[in-house]
Amino acid sequence: MAGNLLVSEEKSVPKSVKEMSKDGDEPPSHYIVNGNSFGSETSSAQIPIPIIDVSLLSSEEELEKLRSALSTTGCFQAIGHGMSGSYLDKIRQLSKQFFELPEEEKQKYARAVNESEGYGNDRVVSDKQVLDWSYRLTLRLFPETKRRLSLWPKIPTDFSQTLEEFSTKVKSMMEYLLRCMARSLNLEEGSFVDQFGEQPLMLARFNFYPRCSRPDLVLGVKPHTDRSGITVLLQDKEVEGLQVLIDDSWVNVPTIPDALVVNLGDQMQIMSNGIFKSIMHRVVTNTEKLRMSVAMFNEPEPVKEIGPVEGLIDESRPRLYRNVKNYGDINYKCYQEGKIALETVQITNNSDQK
Repeated sequence: MAGNLLVSEEKSVPKSVKEMSKDGDEPPSHYIVNGNSFGSETSSAQIPIPIIDVSLLSSEEELEKLRSALSTTGCFQAIGHGMSGSYLDKIRQLSKQFFELPEEEKQKYARAVNESEGYGNDRVVSDKQVLDWSYRLTLRLFPETKRRLSLWPKIPTDFSQTLEEFSTKVKSMMEYLLRCMARSLNLEEGSFVDQFGEQPLMLARFNFYPRCSRPDLVLGVKPHTDRSGITVLLQDKEVEGLQVLIDDSWVNVPTIPDALVVNLGDQMQIMSNGIFKSIMHRVVTNTEKLRMSVAMFNEPEPVKEIGPVEGLIDESRPRLYRNVKNYGDINYKCYQEGKIALETVQITNNSDQK
């Protein structure tokens, strides 16, 4: 959510982010963050990000660490996930190879004006929208029948094969984590995963953040919570930039080369009736180095109604959210309008319940 982020009415951006970065240009007004209602502008390195060993989640001790991490910070660094450091390096390298291609080659996979899939910058949906200092490649992974293979890069030649393999591994990890989350709350293992339906959505987003001459005024990604159930992020091996909001302070998420960052999205906060937290986060820019990341998002089927698990509703914790369908669209529209999407589905009195 972008809080009180405002821009001027000027609409034309003469250069791309990449061109402005290369030339060291002063960012135009569309990229300037004039105000931010979330957290202080200083980051705090004093709050550690939890580290969870996925291979140990059969133990009560690690399961309790998982529950604690997700009910406090809403994110953790996942190790023991079964993917080697060299394998994750391969994913990073493929991403960089694509972004280093000539612009005319990347434009073969450009997204349409009113669509999110493909290569490009932000979709502009509001006159007052602040643009992110980044460009990205967004691809639908699951259901397989919904893949638009014309947008999957042909160069590097092994891009598609590697992405399919990586997405299958991450999908399996996400499903396992959903079952472990349910167990950590003494629920039936399928309590969360069943709400995703038989054909849940999964997207990949390859992010590239060029150098920026004014990191004090411009963000790689505006403050927001994810629309997903779970987000799994492969960070740049060398350049940090992701920050999460904890106790009203922006906290750097350090790069651990063999770890995957896991953060919860709004839909898990709804399903857990507010026990698990959807973490507010942003990406900062810097003047020295380019940064890349690869994010994987899962969502329930849009037609599948989700809501708080009944076993998590009682007199001491009443239902906090109403049941919703296609929450992803709600979140996206609120994000661009500077609204908090979760507040639009929150129950304010008993008559709201259903």
